[in-house]
Amino acid sequence: MAKKKKQRKNKVQRLNKDDITVVDTQLAKKSVVATAIGNAMEWFDFGIYSYLAVVLGALFFPEFSGPLQLVFSFATFAVAFLVRPFGGLFFGMLGDRIGRKKVLAITLIIMAIATLCIGLLPTYSSIGIAAPILLLVARLVQGFSAGGEYSGAMTFIAESTADKKRGFLSSGLEVGTLVGYITGAGIVTLLTFVLGSETMHEWGWRIPFIIAAPIGIIGLYLRNNLEETPAFESKDTEEEDDNKPTASLKNIFVYHRRSLLIGLGLVSFYNTVYYVILTYMPSHLNAVLGYGDTKGLLLILVVMVIMIPFVLMAGYFSDRIGNKRVIMFGLIGMIILSVPSFLLIGSGNNWLVFFGLMILGALLASFQGVMPSLLPSLYFTEVRYGSLAITYNIATSVFGGTAPLVVSWLISATMSRMVPAYYIIFASILGIIIVAFFVVETSGKSLRGQPPAVEEKHEIKGILENPEEALWWREEKSEITERKDNLNNEE
Repeated sequence: MAKKKKQRKNKVQRLNKDDITVVDTQLAKKSVVATAIGNAMEWFDFGIYSYLAVVLGALFFPEFSGPLQLVFSFATFAVAFLVRPFGGLFFGMLGDRIGRKKVLAITLIIMAIATLCIGLLPTYSSIGIAAPILLLVARLVQGFSAGGEYSGAMTFIAESTADKKRGFLSSGLEVGTLVGYITGAGIVTLLTFVLGSETMHEWGWRIPFIIAAPIGIIGLYLRNNLEETPAFESKDTEEEDDNKPTASLKNIFVYHRRSLLIGLGLVSFYNTVYYVILTYMPSHLNAVLGYGDTKGLLLILVVMVIMIPFVLMAGYFSDRIGNKRVIMFGLIGMIILSVPSFLLIGSGNNWLVFFGLMILGALLASFQGVMPSLLPSLYFTEVRYGSLAITYNIATSVFGGTAPLVVSWLISATMSRMVPAYYIIFASILGIIIVAFFVVETSGKSLRGQPPAVEEKHEIKGILENPEEALWWREEKSEITERKDNLNNEE
């Protein structure tokens, strides 16, 4: 046993020329596009459902009226968050066993079919209570699929790119998020304007959901033509030496719990801020501040369009100055500027309202552009997909999904319009503590458990001359291996 332990430790520490991956930049960009399309599809559905909530409420819940009808419509939408952790657990563990590419193709197919089915569903007037039940089932299937989609996309891109460009290329995933939401919401707005309210209630509402089918086919074609990530193909097999699966819940919770907790903390503050700004704000502008429905929604859409270059800039600068610095910049900015931004938003002046929203959007972009590269770097290759799926979906469901509800309740309890600003500040303070004391700088470095990945062959020489920096994670890996050996000896 001692000899095997020594061999494993040496295996972790050795670095040869052949171990270093030379990444094809064009293939890496293709990976970003293919994965971003799937992520865009998830948020395309998010956008169309949010903007069609009133129409769907009337068609599937006609027995209720007014606000209660809308509550049931949004409850059907929100229920997808409840099953996301289960989908993340299932697809995450599967992705660590059979590969990232296969699972991403599966999640995309399921998402496309479920979204298409919503567009084909008969309404309450046709089949009665079965209509909302079928809508609920379709939303549950979407949520289950989404649980494995985003975490898998992050994993795939991070493992397919060169270390020095991981931040910029990974930020393209969040561009897909914004484009998907903007496209979905924009199509609904355009159809409503062209067809009119009556036609939208008759059959126009089906069009956005049906559009999901060709989007899914395009995304599936692109994903099927991708190669499996180099990291997965060359991952360590030391657990297999003991005839144990490389991916298991025991492996994650026993040996990688520190990274798991850090990931939960990061996603919690990130999604809290994210959902308050992009999901809650349209309701705040309308219900709390009294602005018209169209005004609030259009302002948010314009802000999201302008956020796209800011997201790419954040990813670009994370490769050059470090992801921790970019995130800290955003967190400090949120603490200082949240209250002034909400004062501008509450002014009633269109330009000042837009300026306040844009400040929040630009600061949020500093998180969006960095998280897709930072989160995968927390975990070792053999458990990356599963760990990321667990942490991201649990934190999203518990903190992100509940943020609009908590903020709304606090406003009604305190009668203060500044509650969203205070909530963002609270989340940002927690974020600073997590990032400053628990997150290790990983920009430009190899992923945990993975040899370096470069763009050009001439970079290999410099890495071999300084292998300690390239294998910065090796001591941590050795400690995990030692804990496994000790546990095996005890057993």
